[in-house]
Amino acid sequence: MRRTLAPRPLPPAEDQAARFARQREADRTATAEDYVELIADLLRADGEARAVDIARRMGVSQATVTATIGRLQRDGLVETKPYRGLFLTDAGRDMAAAAKARHELVVQFLIAVGLDAETAEQDAEGIEHHASEAALQAFERFLAARKAAG
Repeated sequence: MRRTLAPRPLPPAEDQAARFARQREADRTATAEDYVELIADLLRADGEARAVDIARRMGVSQATVTATIGRLQRDGLVETKPYRGLFLTDAGRDMAAAAKARHELVVQFLIAVGLDAETAEQDAEGIEHHASEAALQAFERFLAARKAAG
């Protein structure tokens, strides 16, 4: 059953432009966050992170991974060592830890509101990059209240 919501008036142009600008910025940082999070996961699980493994897990070409890793290196998030694969800088580790925590929070929230774990994992991949800090804090409060009640 689908509920029809009453149409809302358009917000002021400046407010709407600011919202779209925030979303474009979130789109730009999403790739970096996904890569550093995956590199951290591979380092933890396998002891190494290689471009070929990232390409396979991301479902992209090795050329795409190489280009993205180059950007991450320029941004000071990743470093490479000859014959040793990829490593995270301190800034890369910090970004990966924050991205992982945000991802886990979104997954737990989605499960708490009734999604199955698989769908929650899939949906969290997009939501985690676009949810505001206020939304994430609301998710935390919801989960804390639910835990306290239950």
